[in-house]
Amino acid sequence: MPIDFEKVPAGLVSLVKTAAVSLEKQGLTGRRAAVYLVLDRSGSMRRYYKDGSMQHLAEQALGLSANLDDDGIVPTVFFDTDAHAAVDISLDHYQGRITELHDALGHMGTTNYAAAMEAVIGHYLDSGVEAPAFVLFQTDGSPDSRRAAEKTLCKAAELPIFWQFIGYGDDEFGFLRKLDDLAVPKKRLVDNAGFFPAGKDPKLIPDGVLYDRLMGEFPDWLRAASAAGVLR
Repeated sequence: MPIDFEKVPAGLVSLVKTAAVSLEKQGLTGRRAAVYLVLDRSGSMRRYYKDGSMQHLAEQALGLSANLDDDGIVPTVFFDTDAHAAVDISLDHYQGRITELHDALGHMGTTNYAAAMEAVIGHYLDSGVEAPAFVLFQTDGSPDSRRAAEKTLCKAAELPIFWQFIGYGDDEFGFLRKLDDLAVPKKRLVDNAGFFPAGKDPKLIPDGVLYDRLMGEFPDWLRAASAAGVLR
């Protein structure tokens, strides 16, 4: 069951309602999924933490999760040179949470996609959740190792995990477009990723537009993953 609407904080009600509309458009009302959030904290990301963009994205993720999950929690992985242990962003503890967690991690490093993906995979498998995972993976640049990132994504295609990449900043995301378009079945069992650029000021994207983009390829993956036996 989704979250009881009465338990949603007033500051998130609009996001929860807007996410519900996007899910309904895609025929996903009632669909269950564990929502994960992955946040880039490489050095070039500093301004997005300062201007509130990252906090806003976390709140948008909670709005989506309140429709898809039943625990009011979004496991969140921060990554730079390495991935940091997953932490919870929840309906009852979200205000100012991103700044608090980001500041506690200290030095901002490079951009290790593969480590972040492995952290999500490990957390998901350990959780024992039966529903598939929807991973909102935010970044502003290419990874330290493209080979490692591609290999990890292809390996993960055998798991019930969908990766929705979102790019912040200048649209220099050729590698993410490549990941989005990796051949099936030559490279991976199913197409398990989507991508869209959010521009230099992602806070300007209306919530409804963001949710529509997040859900753009998820329904296709659900069908393909079911056909391939990836989903139980």
